[in-house]
Amino acid sequence: MIVGPTAGGKTALGVELAKRLIREDGQPGQVVTADAYQIYTDLNIGTAKPTLEERGGIEHHLINIADLKDRFTVHDWLKRANPIVDRLCTNRFTPVVVGGTNLYIKAFLDGLFEAPEPSDEVKARVESMSQPERRAMLAEADPDAHERIDGADIRRTKRALEVYLQTGTPITRLQAQWDRDKPTRPEAVLVGLDWAVEAINARINKRVKLMIEDGLVEEARALFEANAFGDQSREAIGYKQLIAHFEGRYSLDEAIERIKIDTRRFAKNQRTWLKRLRAREGSIWVSAEGRDAPDIAAEVVERMG
Repeated sequence: MIVGPTAGGKTALGVELAKRLIREDGQPGQVVTADAYQIYTDLNIGTAKPTLEERGGIEHHLINIADLKDRFTVHDWLKRANPIVDRLCTNRFTPVVVGGTNLYIKAFLDGLFEAPEPSDEVKARVESMSQPERRAMLAEADPDAHERIDGADIRRTKRALEVYLQTGTPITRLQAQWDRDKPTRPEAVLVGLDWAVEAINARINKRVKLMIEDGLVEEARALFEANAFGDQSREAIGYKQLIAHFEGRYSLDEAIERIKIDTRRFAKNQRTWLKRLRAREGSIWVSAEGRDAPDIAAEVVERMG
């Protein structure tokens, strides 16, 4: 299972590991993609979905499985991923699960965190508050959640407050207990890619530039004009900001700069998840800066024994 920051080389490493983790008859492993937006058939450039050439002949699962109007949850992903991984293992193929959405990875390893359901009174209280009021209360009640949850994320802010008001316990404390108590998949080897913040931010900026050159604006415009986006798919970074441009809320330059900023913010949020995953026993963490995928894959295979 491969985790790491966005633009950190996970896709290429997944292909290289699949080529090295071969079955007795020489058949390579297969990639199972854990990405909340690569599931959508028509979101290609902005999600950094691997092209046929980039897949290098390795079979990839769980990309291009949903229409843009579909809503798709971590539950939906698990229902598909678990049988695929089990089938591959039964047939002695090595599944290489490549992260992009760390919630999917965490849920795959440890199951889903089931927070207590708030009462109607608690829901009504939180609903009646403005977002600034919610953020102020969350900062006092659960500073870790306040830091982790983006200020514009109304849904997750409300959920964290509801859990606190219902239980009197911060949601981050409950999640930490979940981390400790949940059984994990002992057969899974977690591979993490380490990057310095400055280096990954530079890669993000470069990736956005290349996406624009490769036709991201044209891809997004065609989908927008066809009214193809659904409520969930339109939130994908790269598309969300361009939709704002098409609707006249940003200039094109502003939208592109916003893509860079929001992707860097996403990478910052990923680092919080990676800290939690780092504690997994037997995980392999590799410094990725200045190295290519074959070099990293060779080290990982050697360290796996």
